[in-house]
Amino acid sequence: MEMTTVAELVARARQTIDNLAPADFAARIGPDALLVDIREPDEVATGAIPGAIAVPRGMIEFRADPGSPYHLAEFDPARPVLVYCASGGRSALAGAALRQLGYTDVAHLDGGVTAWRSSGRSLA
Repeated sequence: MEMTTVAELVARARQTIDNLAPADFAARIGPDALLVDIREPDEVATGAIPGAIAVPRGMIEFRADPGSPYHLAEFDPARPVLVYCASGGRSALAGAALRQLGYTDVAHLDGGVTAWRSSGRSLA
């Protein structure tokens, strides 16, 4: 069996979702979109994009699947979903997982919180 690298997995995931720069990501945040911070709790504690719900990467599939006992009502496959992490790798993987679960409008913040801050935006 040939080994796949994380970089390859992230590159494949990025091909299945919208990769948005901070300005484009910010423009899509609104009442219809679900904004999801998939960083770990200690990372979220340092600040988050206002309006985001925190769902660690390891729980995204469980929170998003309506058939899961861990499902969150905010997740709806017909709703636009915006995901972000620290640098964009985990959010790309999470976005691809959401697509596999039937979510059709999924985007992630390319470059994550690092790019968000570099673009002059702040966290709450």
